[in-house]
Amino acid sequence: MLTVEGVSREVPKNAPLAEVVRGLTAFGHALYETTANTTANTVISPLSIAYAFGMARAGAAGATASELDKVFGFPAAGPHAAFNALSRQIVTVDGPPPAPDRKAVRDAQSSEPSAPVVGIANGLFTQQGMPVKQEFLRTLASQYGAGVRTVDFGEDAAGVINAWVDEQTAGRIKKLFERLDAATRLVIANAVYLKAEWEQGFTDQPEENATFTRADGSTVRTRLMRQSSDLRYASGSGWQAVELPYAKSDLAMWVLVPQSGASPAELLKPDALRQVAAGLTTTGVDLSLPGWDFGTDLDLKAALKKLGLNAVFDDADFSGIADDLVISQAVHRANITVDEWGTEAAAVTGLAFAVSARVRQDIEVRADHPFAFAIMHRPTSTPLFIGHVGDPTASA
Repeated sequence: MLTVEGVSREVPKNAPLAEVVRGLTAFGHALYETTANTTANTVISPLSIAYAFGMARAGAAGATASELDKVFGFPAAGPHAAFNALSRQIVTVDGPPPAPDRKAVRDAQSSEPSAPVVGIANGLFTQQGMPVKQEFLRTLASQYGAGVRTVDFGEDAAGVINAWVDEQTAGRIKKLFERLDAATRLVIANAVYLKAEWEQGFTDQPEENATFTRADGSTVRTRLMRQSSDLRYASGSGWQAVELPYAKSDLAMWVLVPQSGASPAELLKPDALRQVAAGLTTTGVDLSLPGWDFGTDLDLKAALKKLGLNAVFDDADFSGIADDLVISQAVHRANITVDEWGTEAAAVTGLAFAVSARVRQDIEVRADHPFAFAIMHRPTSTPLFIGHVGDPTASA
């Protein structure tokens, strides 16, 4: 990947990090509400989508810039420095993440959990010979660590970009674009990867053949992982929340369980997440939780138009990048695997521009009906991934 000559990654100062996190959290829930099917499984990465559109914002002007600011909650000053600061707090690897041994067998007695691997990669791919504004390239290099690679969109540019995606997600996502029109002139891409092990694995005897009741009242049989330990727990009217910390990190998963028959969607609202954060206290918890393994693919264009983002697709002003550009494709793909030992998840977003604690059993939390989840960076309350499990036996 080529970089802009003489431009190094900046160390941000006084970046409006809290404002950017508030914006991407609110956007993530709005997108979730617009796209999620309550009878199926869903996972999206608000973080990945916000990074991609943050880079696009660096070249936007006029009504296009105003729409992006409104939909994503970008602050008037310093959004790019905030994304830079966020990367510095969350990322643990320099370069593509190493591919894990997904067939490795864990030993509950002797295996110490590893530190998490978190990668955030940003890429810019441009048509050979296309003039791109230097200030835009400078911002992407200094704040997003994104170099620029020239490709030929009349040839196999999609293959080049997909190979980058494969590498940046440790093989979890093989493809971003099915195809790219020959009229494409530029692609902005982001990839987020997470591999994290629980601070304490689910080593209690699992409940086999347990009943999971789906949103429509039908049932499936699944295996519930179990652990009884001291965990941070919160509850409110009609809901329970448990924080599952990942080892050697500031990351955790919040398992958000509504009362049986209620929708988990309400628990992913920004106000609900703030209520969870404020209410978490350590207590003994007997947790039963299914594992899950599924992915979500989204064509973002229709959903973003519903959220008020129209100019970027129809009458865009990306004059800070190059003249006469509009976004012709906006694609998001995410997947997640959760088991007794931890979580592996990945997400990519592409914008194509044309022209062990002591055992306790005080509180029972049983996720045997649709529930939500959020993988959080605790110091900044940033949601890396959000979603819900409507059927743990389904792969999508």
